[in-house]
Amino acid sequence: MSTIINAIPTYIMTAVISTVFYFALKQSQTFIHAKVTHAKTETSRAAWSCAERLADNAVASLVGKDMAGHEKFHQATGIVQQALQKQGIKNIDLNAIETLVQSAYEKSALTPTVDPTSQPTKPATIPAGQAPAIDPMKGEE
Repeated sequence: MSTIINAIPTYIMTAVISTVFYFALKQSQTFIHAKVTHAKTETSRAAWSCAERLADNAVASLVGKDMAGHEKFHQATGIVQQALQKQGIKNIDLNAIETLVQSAYEKSALTPTVDPTSQPTKPATIPAGQAPAIDPMKGEE
């Protein structure tokens, strides 16, 4: 074995080992870069998920308050902003927080939805004495 190693010139061994080391380093850099990108994506996803839950909770906590809608909106935005700062999440700006709060209001089953373009409808009333009679033999259909 040592005869084979001694037969190969040192500069060829150095070149081969250096080449292998270079390509291994490049492959590991690509792998590490992919892992760092994935970690940043997961961190961002967790931050947005946390902000969305905070907005939902802030909206739900303000539903029964006797305040105007815009006051509730600003208070919910402030609650979410303070909670995110306490959590150490600093990469979500005020416009995004306002969008999350607005989305939470729209999704909430506790807040009524009103269509501003619709006309108020009158309940269908039947004048007295003109309602159709119910036949007890037929039952409900």
